[in-house]
Amino acid sequence: MATVQPARSLSRAKVSPSAEAARLELLEYYLLHHEDLARCAHASLEWLARHAGVKRSMCLVVDGDGGVLMGMAGYGVPSEEVELFAWPLSDARDPIVAALSASSPVLFRAGRGNGHAGRPTPVTPLGAGPFTAVPLRGVRDTGQGALGLLLLRSGSGVSSEISWLAIVLGQKLDQLRGRGSIAGEVRKLRRERSLLFTIINAVTDPILLTDTEGRLIVANARAERLFASSEEESEGRRRAVELNNMLFSAALSRTAVERPAEARELLLVDPSEGSDLLFEVLSSTVEDPREGTGVVSVLRNITDLRRATEQIEENYQRLRVLEAAARTERDRLNLIIDSVADPIIVTDPMGETILMNAPAEELFTVPPDAPESAERNVQANDAHFSSFISGLLLGETGPGAVRRGEIGLASPSTSEPIPVEAIAGKVLTETGELTAVVTILHDRREALERARLYEQLKLASEELQARVQAATAELATQNELLRRQAIELEQASRLKSQFLANMSHEFRTPLNAILGYTHMLLQGVAGDLLPAVKRQLQRIDSNARHLLTIINEILDITRIEAGKMPIQLSEFNVNEIVPEVMAELEAVIARSKLTITPKLAPGAPLVRSDRQKVKQIVVNLLSNALKFTHQGGIEIAVQFDPEAQTVSIAVTDTGIGIAPEHHERIFEDFRQVDDSPSRQYGGTGLGLAISRRLATALGGRITLRSSLGQGSTFTLTIPPEAPR
Repeated sequence: MATVQPARSLSRAKVSPSAEAARLELLEYYLLHHEDLARCAHASLEWLARHAGVKRSMCLVVDGDGGVLMGMAGYGVPSEEVELFAWPLSDARDPIVAALSASSPVLFRAGRGNGHAGRPTPVTPLGAGPFTAVPLRGVRDTGQGALGLLLLRSGSGVSSEISWLAIVLGQKLDQLRGRGSIAGEVRKLRRERSLLFTIINAVTDPILLTDTEGRLIVANARAERLFASSEEESEGRRRAVELNNMLFSAALSRTAVERPAEARELLLVDPSEGSDLLFEVLSSTVEDPREGTGVVSVLRNITDLRRATEQIEENYQRLRVLEAAARTERDRLNLIIDSVADPIIVTDPMGETILMNAPAEELFTVPPDAPESAERNVQANDAHFSSFISGLLLGETGPGAVRRGEIGLASPSTSEPIPVEAIAGKVLTETGELTAVVTILHDRREALERARLYEQLKLASEELQARVQAATAELATQNELLRRQAIELEQASRLKSQFLANMSHEFRTPLNAILGYTHMLLQGVAGDLLPAVKRQLQRIDSNARHLLTIINEILDITRIEAGKMPIQLSEFNVNEIVPEVMAELEAVIARSKLTITPKLAPGAPLVRSDRQKVKQIVVNLLSNALKFTHQGGIEIAVQFDPEAQTVSIAVTDTGIGIAPEHHERIFEDFRQVDDSPSRQYGGTGLGLAISRRLATALGGRITLRSSLGQGSTFTLTIPPEAPR
């Protein structure tokens, strides 16, 4: 619970000479500004900060007319909050109001309430935390309470310096109250200051008042944007503001030394955007009997003006370049007009010809050695052309008016009809006065020929389109036949798979019986066998087992194609697969006389997959390596990739190798590199096809790295958990 209790009483203590000098300095300030209460209050709080260590404080005065306790000055708190602070005096039990009647300073502690009927701790601009309220009383005790309060955020209680200041400041309040309403004067001063700041903030140019040492005293909003920043703002803005202050101080120094009455240019930085701003600085010195000498500076932004000046200069330079280019362009235009194949005619507003190029002269002038009909043809051409120009002059108005039409002309020499398309346009001055008419005549004989050819091409295209439609219909019929054949092939494939599966089951039953009886005979169940008979039985057993392997592979491929291959998931260590596979193929390894080198991965984690399928794939890969390797060795390596979270088993041999163009072929059903009947290596060609399909079903893959004569590496890669 927050409590309010009397603080240490105001007392007079013996002071040192230095403290006495500080007090005299404050009293002299009171005498100098004897009618300005706001300045005296601000000076008092600053004095407390320097000599009593009070870093946050407020001075409140009683406004009897308004019935409120209003903020007069503050130190270490925002000035806006001080000016807006007003505490009603109507409730005498309020802790702040009650402090006016207290005979000694009142300490407010932090908490939910204070000692007066559980009221909450007053909220002031000083912020959360304990503070002390010191009454400010005058010389005359009227019995109506203190004239104001001194709110202090101080952890050391009320010192002698605070007590002395409360006495002299209270006397100053009493002195000014005797001359009139303190609150009225304060409100008048605040209105005047608010009006002043409203006026200078309305000015678009930055306005600053600085002292003789360059310190900022007053600035409008435009100037604060350039020269003021707070700790909460970005470091870049604060640095830009510091740079602007340095540049402005240097400009003021040069102005004072050189010519203070003349305007100078000042380059600053926009703190928000970082762009350069160019200002013209107008500074003048002002004298104030209280504040002393100051410098008023007005910064006029001439960035756009300078840019406009530079732009005008650039435009002038560009204009001179354009004039030279226009002269060159005019010469080039004359050359172009003479080289254009179409006739070009320029006439004046009266219809008289001013200029024409060589092709136009061929139509409107009589050749020297032309027949008599040439003059008649030229006159007819002039009549048709004049009629066309008259239509433009009488009918088309306004800038950019253009007339298009067809004119029937004739060749003066041969009298051959020449159909032309005429395009005429007006040339107007800036005031809209007609100066000339430019007409271009385009020979349409070639266009008419193209149109005729286009019609022929269109007819041929329509015929071709009809043929394409007929072919498309025929193709649709063929596609439908192919679709039906594909369905029939698919049905035949399913029947083939079903047939192979059924036959495999039918083959396995007698074959298992043959293997069983052969094994019994080899074990001597029917008695001892002659060596020749035993060799024949061993061959029967070997071939029967080979046939069983072929049947099992056919059965596996048919199950996979039918989607009936079951997946049995379990957790196991891949390292355990390698020795099991080597043990299963021990007899084959012994016959091959090859060195098998296993390389296990001790850190490989457990995987959840079909253990039997993984083992079957590795058996197929190792069997192929044993089959196609005649010398050297085979390596089986288990690896774990922590980044990809995959486990792999790589079987590397030093065998015959596989050419790159056969890498995908060997994974097809019933396919080997050598498919001829006389091939050296046997087998159905299903082992790798089954292995790749099993790997895909387990969510993995089989990759091959091999070249002819350099051996091969088949790698099985599976994820830690197979898909369900």
